[in-house]
Amino acid sequence: MFGNLKVRVVVACIVLGFGLLFALPSFISKESTLAKFLPDNRVKLGLDLQGGINLVLGVDMDKAISNALEQIGEDIRAEARKKGAIIIRPRVIGKDQLSFYLVDGDKAQIVDDIIKRYFNSQIKVLKIEDIKTRKKYLITLKEEYKKKLKDLTIDQVLKVIRNRIDQFGVVEPDIRKLENYRIQVQLPGIEDAERAINIIKKTAHLEFKLVDDGVSKEQIEKGDIPIDDEVLYLYRKRPDGSYAKEPIVVKKTAVLTGDYITDASVAFDQFNQPYVTLSFNRQGARIFERITGENVNKRLAIILDNKVYSAPVIREKISGGRASITGRFTLEEAHDLAIVLRAGSLPAPVHVLHESSVGPSLGEQSIRQGLTAILVGGALVFIFTIIYYGVGGLIVDTLLILNLILVIAVLAGFGATLTMPGIAGLILLIGTAVDASVLIFERIREELRKGLSAQKAVEIGFSKSTLTIVDANLTTILAAIILYQFGSGPVRGFAVTLSVGTFASMFTAIYVSKIFFALWLKKVKQGASFKL
Repeated sequence: MFGNLKVRVVVACIVLGFGLLFALPSFISKESTLAKFLPDNRVKLGLDLQGGINLVLGVDMDKAISNALEQIGEDIRAEARKKGAIIIRPRVIGKDQLSFYLVDGDKAQIVDDIIKRYFNSQIKVLKIEDIKTRKKYLITLKEEYKKKLKDLTIDQVLKVIRNRIDQFGVVEPDIRKLENYRIQVQLPGIEDAERAINIIKKTAHLEFKLVDDGVSKEQIEKGDIPIDDEVLYLYRKRPDGSYAKEPIVVKKTAVLTGDYITDASVAFDQFNQPYVTLSFNRQGARIFERITGENVNKRLAIILDNKVYSAPVIREKISGGRASITGRFTLEEAHDLAIVLRAGSLPAPVHVLHESSVGPSLGEQSIRQGLTAILVGGALVFIFTIIYYGVGGLIVDTLLILNLILVIAVLAGFGATLTMPGIAGLILLIGTAVDASVLIFERIREELRKGLSAQKAVEIGFSKSTLTIVDANLTTILAAIILYQFGSGPVRGFAVTLSVGTFASMFTAIYVSKIFFALWLKKVKQGASFKL
């Protein structure tokens, strides 16, 4: 009737053994001796259960497109210069257009060939105007490339934020993409929300630019500066912690960027003041050595997010691929700056669209209340099934315990996060997991009332109930999939717990319970009574 019982027992033991193996780490301390022999997988607690901050970030895609256009403009300019064509004033107009001038209009074919050969998949030319001997180009990004750029940008932002959070030391952060180019960041256990937000938001676009000391303060005040220069501000920290800013003229084109950084760390000077040291990769080290060798006795501005931190004079050629950023930092400021530089710069600014926090005491209270609900609900179900079904109730209660073990094991094994709605799903599971057994038991009772033998009643009870159980549970799983697909955060946690629990209850009710009935029927053959 039950097929090969030994095979069924072996399969059930293997599944339940693995379930126990992955479920146990969530209930024992990491420092215990037993934990050394178990997997590291544990059920992660969501933000609502252990406290922390929840952020929804929006990525400035307009700025990402603007940056891409600026880079394309500089690339076209560099390629044209190699072929003897001079391009000036590449600048972004509005949100998604770039204009530049070709000094010698007779060399337009050179620029056209460059665009067609290197940038045909990225840009399209909107207009070409003749202005005396010059030609003015107006270009924009192609729609398909713009979509690709946005997807790449959101993926890069996600990676950079994850790297920063990992180095910040947050245990088990939850960082994921949302619709409309938004990112959700959940940081369990974090109390200093402002510091975490500052680390996440900092674009960390590092540039090295030569200072133009030939421009006077009077020229700066009048706005009379060379077209290839720009005015930035050098921030100096006062003893009271405030900043004084001083205008400084630098070249628009960076001679080196932070893309070549391989490491950043905190060091201390002779006065025990912290500063940040940088290490470049091999290519960056060669560029830095060449720049410092060609510009001895000139100043080199170190700029982070358009803020000049320092502008030291180059005394000699610097080899070895190392540089430093000073600025009267506190130890915490220097540490955070090193984090964002080491993790890489964001390709576009991010803005906090939503921020909320949960206190650790509220999270502990939620866990206590959730566990209390599970224990009380479970105890009531256990008592009721034993009173109503007798020995059959013991089978139901055993299956329910096995069911919870499998759910915890799957959540731990796949790194799922348990939230308060997830605990609600477990409580709901206690009730719904009994449904399948009730269907089977009631069908068996019905067959026994017809006068069938115990073995025949059990056989018919299982065969006629299985299809109904599968249909009902598949409906529940379908609903959970829809919740997961269109829900977010806590709703997804509930959907995951519900779907995993439903699969586990089907396995225990249909497959494992047959083992108990087979063993029970063997006793019946030996003269024991069978009553359900």
